[in-house]
Amino acid sequence: MNKMLEAEIWTIAQMDDGTAVLLRPLGSDIAVPIFIGESEAQSILLGLEAVSRPQTHDLLLELIKKGGLALYRAEVHDLRDNIFYARLLLTGREFSEKAPLILDSRPSDVLALAVRCKCPVFIAPKVADQAGLPVEFFLDAVGNSTEISADTSIGKLNARRETLQLELDRAVAAEEYEKAAELRDVLALMDKERRDE
Repeated sequence: MNKMLEAEIWTIAQMDDGTAVLLRPLGSDIAVPIFIGESEAQSILLGLEAVSRPQTHDLLLELIKKGGLALYRAEVHDLRDNIFYARLLLTGREFSEKAPLILDSRPSDVLALAVRCKCPVFIAPKVADQAGLPVEFFLDAVGNSTEISADTSIGKLNARRETLQLELDRAVAAEEYEKAAELRDVLALMDKERRDE
């Protein structure tokens, strides 16, 4: 297996071209934007906030666990013709870290599962080189033009909260009330945790 860079899901941002999940290699000053759909963004955000109401990705993780497997790591391993390629590496039963079960998947699904089971995320150096942009490029998109750092949990929470609020506003405008209710619950939980600190 080629060398991979460990990364984090820095945030999800509303860009001019759409919604992007921003992957940031650890210790790096770049972020890689991977554009995803709004429902995929919502699923990743819900996974980051550990909402108790099960979603499709929660169901898939439950099936993985019941099948005696575990999600070992998530990888964004290639970028061809402006399309990102990702995969899940599973261990358990006859599969090990040296010989894992590898499942190809969309990056949004890989990341939605990774945030739920808190497994490490990796990105291929060539993908980071091809698609990575300086972090400063994204500061306005994440809603904080002053200082925001991947190491600053307050900055990440503020950016997440703003993205969730945008998603809630869109869901209400589109009369998607079930989605709006889920987002409202996540925002209320975030606000409660902030008050309790």
